[in-house]
Amino acid sequence: MAQLLLRGELLGTIKGVLFDKDGTLSHSEPRLVKQGLSRIEAACDCWKDRPSPTNDSGQDTSIEHLRRLLHQAYGLNDQCVRPDGLLAVASRQHNLVATATVFSLLGHSWPQALVMATDSFRQASAARHSASTPGGSGPSPLLPAARECLDQLQAAGVVCAVISNDTKAGIDAFLNHHGLNRHITAVWSAEDLPSKPDPAAVHALCENLGLEPSQCALIGDADSDLLMAREAGIGHGLGYVAGWTQSPDLSAHDHLIQHWRELRVAA
Repeated sequence: MAQLLLRGELLGTIKGVLFDKDGTLSHSEPRLVKQGLSRIEAACDCWKDRPSPTNDSGQDTSIEHLRRLLHQAYGLNDQCVRPDGLLAVASRQHNLVATATVFSLLGHSWPQALVMATDSFRQASAARHSASTPGGSGPSPLLPAARECLDQLQAAGVVCAVISNDTKAGIDAFLNHHGLNRHITAVWSAEDLPSKPDPAAVHALCENLGLEPSQCALIGDADSDLLMAREAGIGHGLGYVAGWTQSPDLSAHDHLIQHWRELRVAA
């Protein structure tokens, strides 16, 4: 087995590493800001196109109030996202349900709120894919020195996998774009069941890799990742905190990584 060292300190031996993607391998924040703002504007368009809900309580049902609520729900401002917020951590489906919940809170029935959320996500996705601006819909860049870390793991014979709440197509596009297919043996996406943060997702992925969870490290940027790792019996739960403008406030880690260059692997 390979030896895993952090800032020169030996953490232990490993046979595999499970990586989160967004905010861990991928500098996803600029893309997520664009995605969130696009969804909010599409939601506002859907709101304007629908009959106003009945409002007997005097609640503010203005476009401006809807926009504020969605910013808060997503954990988003015009420059950055909360690293532990809905947009950064949760799956597309969870984001869609949260958007429908905001519509429902403002007076629409739940069936209508779901239709409006689905329509707004579809509209936002179409707008992003047709955009010609740089980075409009392409894969996010790798975080600094992430490739070098993956190269070391591969050279030491460590099996690597990605476990993410992105879609399989999104994960595959990211790996293909950066030429990482030879580094990553398997992926577990939001479409695989159970999806993370269910510890059974880790068990299923490790079984696919032919490894025990105790033989692996899991590296992620959210406590949901790290708690999942702990409950699944992962050998080393490592928190990565350099992937966002606002550093994640983690508490469930065994160790913290400030930069990929801090992690070293010896055969």
